[in-house]
Amino acid sequence: MMRIPLSQRASRMGSAIFAEVASWKAEAHALGKNVIDLGIGSPDLPPSQRVREVLDSCIRADDSYAYPLSRGSASFRQTVCSWYQYRFNVELDAEREVLALMGSQDGLAHLPTAIADPGDIALIPDPGYPVYLAGIEMAGLTPYFMPLTESGGYLPDFTSIPQDVARRAKLMILNYPSNPLSAIADRSFYEDAVRFAARWEILIVHDAAYSEMAFDGFRPMSILEIPGAKEVAVEFHSLSKSFHMAGCRIGFAVGNADAVHALQVLKANIDYGVFQPVQEAGITALTEDMEGKPSVAAHYQHRRDLFIQALAKEGWELPMPKATMFVWAPIPQGWTSRQISREMLLQTGVAVIPGDAFGKEGEGYVRMALVQSNEQLTEAAARIGRFVRENRI
Repeated sequence: MMRIPLSQRASRMGSAIFAEVASWKAEAHALGKNVIDLGIGSPDLPPSQRVREVLDSCIRADDSYAYPLSRGSASFRQTVCSWYQYRFNVELDAEREVLALMGSQDGLAHLPTAIADPGDIALIPDPGYPVYLAGIEMAGLTPYFMPLTESGGYLPDFTSIPQDVARRAKLMILNYPSNPLSAIADRSFYEDAVRFAARWEILIVHDAAYSEMAFDGFRPMSILEIPGAKEVAVEFHSLSKSFHMAGCRIGFAVGNADAVHALQVLKANIDYGVFQPVQEAGITALTEDMEGKPSVAAHYQHRRDLFIQALAKEGWELPMPKATMFVWAPIPQGWTSRQISREMLLQTGVAVIPGDAFGKEGEGYVRMALVQSNEQLTEAAARIGRFVRENRI
């Protein structure tokens, strides 16, 4: 049989560690371990009853099965505008500044191809969500990694970017609240980012997928709240985490009209948009939020508190993340991220993601997702505690 290898670009896209973690889980199952998976950030709860009822009703309608508009229905785009006004006090043009997507990852992966050419530079965070690098590799761009460190508050230092790099850069990816870091950004940071982007004519690509999953009264802002941001920024949102609609595959891009148009042109050539019943479900989710339905944030804050406190009782003290469904945890000295993740899984059945899956700067950390029940999280903490004691960490 003819062997067809991955192309060079495809081979550089994904982190091999994710495949390794999958093989470790298979090993753990073979050893008879009951695996508690804190690896992938997939919500374990369904969307609201009303969202499901709307989805069910629309799926049953005879006229729901035509090709949808590739840019999203007018009603979905207008609802996004209403939600942005409600949530961020930002006005959007539904015709020029909003694009429906099959999840934010869809847009993040394709935007570099739509706005840049092979050899152009893209500024990306390290650690960062793997799709950032995948989209850049797919477009043939050259990545310039912006290190995000604990000492720097997990924020990029724009002054450290060489001028020749900034001059050649076409886009810069930011992500706050951050996956995997659970880091947050304030208004002054966004003001600095907009000034930097305007000076060098760089498009800011802000991944705001976790804007509705923040704790302790903190309310993440949109970069589009900054004066002049629409000139230099496009923002991506997802209904996956905020409304437990991960499998529905729906999100949207908003902001800079040229960037939105470029992505729309590319998408119009490669797919036919989001299934209309899913858009109707998304409209319902956003409408419920505007009507005051409690967000998912309180649910994950409770899980965060329970899990962090349970780990502390076991002797592993970790800072309380301010947002997202993740815990970014520094590991003890003497281990690599990969070593401790594998051994903990094989010995205890608790699966986490090694930090270097997200970039070189992730070494020395693991990411744990709060995507299990309270009981499972408590059990996971107890198992981790036994692992720490038995290995004299």
